[in-house]
Amino acid sequence: MDALGDLLRGVRADGALFNRTVLTRPWETSRADGVALELITVVRGAARISVASGEPRFLREGGAAIVCTGEPFTLAAAGGGDLRAAGLDAGLGAGASAGSSAGCELVTGAYQLDSSVGRRLISALPPLLAVPAGEECMPIVELIAAEIAADRPGRQYVMDRMLDWMLACTLREWFDLPEACPPAWYRALGDDVVGPALHAMHDEPARPWTVAALAARAQVSRAAFARNFTDLVGRPPMAYLTEWRMTLAAELLAEPGATVASVAAQVGYADGFGFSDAFKRIRGIAPSGYRASLASRGENARALSARSA
Repeated sequence: MDALGDLLRGVRADGALFNRTVLTRPWETSRADGVALELITVVRGAARISVASGEPRFLREGGAAIVCTGEPFTLAAAGGGDLRAAGLDAGLGAGASAGSSAGCELVTGAYQLDSSVGRRLISALPPLLAVPAGEECMPIVELIAAEIAADRPGRQYVMDRMLDWMLACTLREWFDLPEACPPAWYRALGDDVVGPALHAMHDEPARPWTVAALAARAQVSRAAFARNFTDLVGRPPMAYLTEWRMTLAAELLAEPGATVASVAAQVGYADGFGFSDAFKRIRGIAPSGYRASLASRGENARALSARSA
């Protein structure tokens, strides 16, 4: 089981909105309608990023931030005084005076996510997270900046894939930071009792799991397993399994030619009726209605991308 890979399952940019901006003064922006997550990278200079519900974060060249909140957020070029206060002043030149704000070049990419898979990722992240510059991510930052300035065949497709790459790269580095706050189930993967059961559910979602079978996989009693699982993950084992199955089902329903019956079988349901009831209970919409909404969002995203091209 790849925990981060599971969080990113089905998260695929399609008609992502990109901007390349040079900041010389603060400005406030809100996410566009339908945008669930925005990735901000610093190409040149330094930036101050803040949302209303938390402390501002400062980024230097090569750093990245992810914003996944509906609140307005503020971006500003950061001067030498800002960076010194944040402890990021190593390597500042003599021209970076305490009050200077020499400008900052940013590249932003916005995901138009509204699937259950996307919501699962967003629920695992804070409203604002920041990752310092790293050698692994810097090459893709430069490639994205160059691609935005170009007008070559397949430009949108290339940028979509670059955004996916940058998102995975940024999240991988963030989860490794001491201050990261991953979801409870992510932390529980390392537990001797709960970890084996989580791996089993993620690796074989269609298997007819029971609490007893999962407890046997964890090599503890049924009562001890159920208690430990609920304490660490925040919900009972079968409730978590159903949510995970519906997450996978949402991804499968987006595939061309998928039927309710075929998806039901792939996530452990013997018939489409039981699956439809579970999907509607968890996601608030029937599988057929969910597929229709995906098609409608795809058409809107393509139209928006065509207008902005």
